[in-house]
Amino acid sequence: MGRILYRITAALAIFGGFVVGAVALMTTISVTGRAALSMPVPGDVELIEIGTNTAVFAFLPFCQLMRGNVIVDFFLTWAPQTVKSACDVLGTLLYLLVGSILTWRLTHGAFEMYEFAETTGTLAIPRWYSFPYGVACMALLLIVTLYTLVNNISETRAASAHE
Repeated sequence: MGRILYRITAALAIFGGFVVGAVALMTTISVTGRAALSMPVPGDVELIEIGTNTAVFAFLPFCQLMRGNVIVDFFLTWAPQTVKSACDVLGTLLYLLVGSILTWRLTHGAFEMYEFAETTGTLAIPRWYSFPYGVACMALLLIVTLYTLVNNISETRAASAHE
């Protein structure tokens, strides 16, 4: 399971990196066009918003799988491994709770955006278009978080057996 999740999340993170590169290139072209020709890329702010959204959602599952989220190890340097592992379990549970709430609200938001046919200001892109992707990435994040939770619980049990 871990290998499959790694491949999926790594590919998604690489995709997110390409999106960041494309957003940076588009921003450079727009700023240069605005300064040199008084012609920015039409809808550049909307495209940056969509691209940033896409990239951030792409990075979240890989970051969780690699344990790249913020950890407060500084405060636990004195603690035995059992305490550190228990804190990892607690942190992962909280992250799972927050991720579940965000996934639920994104899903609800997608339906509302669709129902009210809300669009972006300049390019008139329907706002709901980016929501299914975000919900899918959040669902993957929840799967990854469950996987890391199981691993954290196993590590906590192993640490308590050795102490």
